[in-house]
Amino acid sequence: MEYMTEPVDRSPGHILCCECGVPISPNPANVCVACLRSKVDISQGIPKQVSISFCKQCQRYFQPPASWVQCALESRELLALCLKKIKAPLSKVRLVDAGFVWTEPHSKRLKVKLTIQKEVMNGAILQQVFVVDYVVQPQMCGDCHRVEAKDFWKAVIQVRQKTLHKKTFYYLEQLILKYGMHQNTLRIKEIHDGLDFYYSSKQHAQKMVEFLQGTVPCRYKASQRLISQDIHSNTYNYKSTFSVEIVPICKDNVVCLSPKLAQSLGNMNQICICIRVTSAIHLIDPNTLQVADIDGNTFWSHPFSSLCHPKQLEEFIVMECSIVRDLKRSAGAGVISKKHTLGEVWVQKTSEMDTDKQYFCRTHLGHLLSPGDLVLGFDLANCNLNDEYVNKMNSDRVPDVVLIKKSYDRTKRQRRRNWKLKELARDREDMDTDDERQYQDFLEDLEEDEAIRKNVNIYRDPNIPVESDTDDEGAPRISLAEMIEDLHISQDATGEEGASMMS
Repeated sequence: MEYMTEPVDRSPGHILCCECGVPISPNPANVCVACLRSKVDISQGIPKQVSISFCKQCQRYFQPPASWVQCALESRELLALCLKKIKAPLSKVRLVDAGFVWTEPHSKRLKVKLTIQKEVMNGAILQQVFVVDYVVQPQMCGDCHRVEAKDFWKAVIQVRQKTLHKKTFYYLEQLILKYGMHQNTLRIKEIHDGLDFYYSSKQHAQKMVEFLQGTVPCRYKASQRLISQDIHSNTYNYKSTFSVEIVPICKDNVVCLSPKLAQSLGNMNQICICIRVTSAIHLIDPNTLQVADIDGNTFWSHPFSSLCHPKQLEEFIVMECSIVRDLKRSAGAGVISKKHTLGEVWVQKTSEMDTDKQYFCRTHLGHLLSPGDLVLGFDLANCNLNDEYVNKMNSDRVPDVVLIKKSYDRTKRQRRRNWKLKELARDREDMDTDDERQYQDFLEDLEEDEAIRKNVNIYRDPNIPVESDTDDEGAPRISLAEMIEDLHISQDATGEEGASMMS
């Protein structure tokens, strides 16, 4: 027979606190927690109010000894910065937990709740929770001081394009805005043939040069000038200059390729049209619809220039148009464009309507043209072409007319344009009528070319009513689905006017 024994409950006994006589569990100090806290303050020596510097211009906090860091409210980076301000006193205790206590964003106060532990009399460990108040004081950082000086810069990028049209610069401006590449610039200055970007550090300028090389075909040269030096500390102060040259080809330019380059691109005709300039030059042969892409390195190895100035565009009226169905392709021909249709047209200048002189040509606009339409093109038969490759070509290979694009009523298109673009804040000269005309040409290119629109942020203009995607003339327009709203956050969650965080 087995006997069942009940387990013995061996709970620890209680003792009386030697100070107040309250029963407590035994501890090394034999004192209750209340009496121990009244005698010992483990947070002694830790400041309860600390000041922290904040730059309102660049939204950065000062991190001793000489750096400025950007931190979001209640972020881990800001918490680490606050704890470093009291690093020396905290080294005498054990930090258990730290976190922010919510404050109003515009109160210029940051509150951090700390939980610390420390060994007190006879090995007893005491834990305490308290709040440290950080006062945010405004202070302008050194970089913003230099920006306010207006004339200080460490690096400059001089972007130039030797052409009379600014379509490439307008496209580059939208890319810079979309990817925020203008945020580190001190100043942007516009001159007659390009833009100058000023930076406070060489690293920011190098990043911008890399961005330009990836977005437009270009080449650059770098140079630097010694401003000052300290022979004792072996430090030198330089000003760097980056000269960026963009290829002198714009959209809608007629070019003549060298025979060697035309052969390497799939036996193209030498007379081609530039339909787009992005990270490469996109060309199309109006006689065969063959397309080719030329990058910057290829262009500088086999350079070519535009045959005609944009102001030499003339208006033609389509007298007859027929689609070319069966096209014989030569051996080794390249890629054929699927977005265009080859057509044979008879055109006549609108300035020569009182004569019977007509011109025959092939065009890549066969899908857009019909008898009676107006089209813009270059009259190569009656212009003086000063090009080494054209002079060596057989006259039978040079077309009389090269059609560029269909013409629409510009006034009506401007009135019905229900979208807008943002612009870079820059020092610019007075915009003349020619600059306004070039900018309108760029806006029309956006409406007509979907490939370019993909790289541009287009904002809906609330002042213009929304209409159908095409007007009476069939002029292309940007659909509402391709536009984004231009948000202006000016109210807080209560519906009232919101204040800046550290204003």
